[in-house]
Amino acid sequence: MNKQSLVLIVDDNPQNLKVLGYTLKENGITPAIAKHGAGALALAKKKKPDLILLDVMMPEMDGFEVCKRLKQNPDTSDIPVIFLTAKTEIDDVIAGLELGALDYVTKPFNTKELMTRVNTHLELKKAKDTIILQKKELQQANAAKDKFFSIISHDLGNLFNTLMGFSSLLITHGERLNAEQKEDFIKSISQASKKGYNLLVNLLEWSRSQTGTIAFKPATLNLKALLAETIELSNSHAAAKNITLLSSLSETTTVFVDQNMLETVIRNLLSNAIKFTPVNGRVEIASQEQDSEVEISISDTGVGIRPQDIDKLFKVGISHTTPGTAKEKGTGLGLLLCQEFVERNSGQIWIESEVGKGSRFYIRLPSQEKIER
Repeated sequence: MNKQSLVLIVDDNPQNLKVLGYTLKENGITPAIAKHGAGALALAKKKKPDLILLDVMMPEMDGFEVCKRLKQNPDTSDIPVIFLTAKTEIDDVIAGLELGALDYVTKPFNTKELMTRVNTHLELKKAKDTIILQKKELQQANAAKDKFFSIISHDLGNLFNTLMGFSSLLITHGERLNAEQKEDFIKSISQASKKGYNLLVNLLEWSRSQTGTIAFKPATLNLKALLAETIELSNSHAAAKNITLLSSLSETTTVFVDQNMLETVIRNLLSNAIKFTPVNGRVEIASQEQDSEVEISISDTGVGIRPQDIDKLFKVGISHTTPGTAKEKGTGLGLLLCQEFVERNSGQIWIESEVGKGSRFYIRLPSQEKIER
C-alpha cells in the first residue's frame, strides 16, 4: 500500500492554515502545520515532508529566507517548495525560483489550481525518489557483480594453480620424490580442494541470494540439533590447528529460521574464528534466550579486528581480507553472505573485538514465528 503523502504548510495566518489543511485532507494528503519560519525549518528536518507550501510574507523570517535555509541544509535540500504569495510582481516570483522553489501559487488561490500543482510536484518527487532508489540498487548490484567476478578470477584461479601445480609435479617427478615430499604435496592438494569447495558453495549461495532464486523456508527448530552437524564438521578443521572448539548451546532453545541459511552462517563464522585463532587457541559457540529472541555468539582467542576495519567487513563494495594465523586466505564473501542471510531471517549480526585478544560475533534471531495480530 502506498504511504500517504505528507505536505508541510507554512503560514502565519490561522485561517489560511485551516483552509489549506482541509483542502489537503479532502484530497487524501496528510498536512503538517508551521506558523513561522523557525518552526518550519525544525519540522522539515524532523518529518521530512514530501512537499512544502511556503508563505512568502511572514514576520521575523520570510518565506525567501526559509527557502534559502532549507536548500542549504543537506537534510532538507531535496524537499520541493511551492511559494504561496499574494505578491504577483514578476521580480518576486523570479527571486523565489532562484532560491530553489519549484513553483508558486498566488493568494487567494484557486483550489483546483493549487491541487493540480501540488499533485504534479508530489508525483515528480515520487519519480525522483524512485530513480534515486533504483540508482542505489544498481550500484549495489554492480558492486556485488564486481565482487563475484573478482573472487572467481583471483581466488578460484589461485586454487586451481595450486591443484594443477602440485598434481603436475606428482605426475612428472613422482619417482624422484621421497615419501615425505609426496605426503606434503598431497596435503596441499587436499587443502586446496577443501578451500575450493567451500568457496564454490559460498559463491553459489551468494549468486542465488542476489538473483532471488534461493528458497526461503523458515521453521521453528531446535538450535542445538540444527547445528550439530555443522559444529562436528568444524571440529576437524579446528583439530588441524589443535584448537579447542566448545559448544554450550541449550538443549531446549528453539529458533525460527531457514535451516540452510543458518547452517551457512554458522559454518562461515566458525570457519573464520578457526582461521584467525592461533594454534592451541579456543573457539566457543554459545546461546542465550532473551524474551522472544535467541542470541548466538561465536567467540575466539584469535588476532582480533581493528576498530577501523570492523565496518568494512559487511560492505560489498569494499574489499577487505586478512590472512589467517596459518596463512589461510579468504575472500570476504562469507561475512557478506552471513549478513544477508541473518537479515533475511529478521535478525541482526554484529561484532565485538579487541586486537590481540580475539573477536566475538553475535547473531540475534527470533525464537519462534511471530503471529501478527
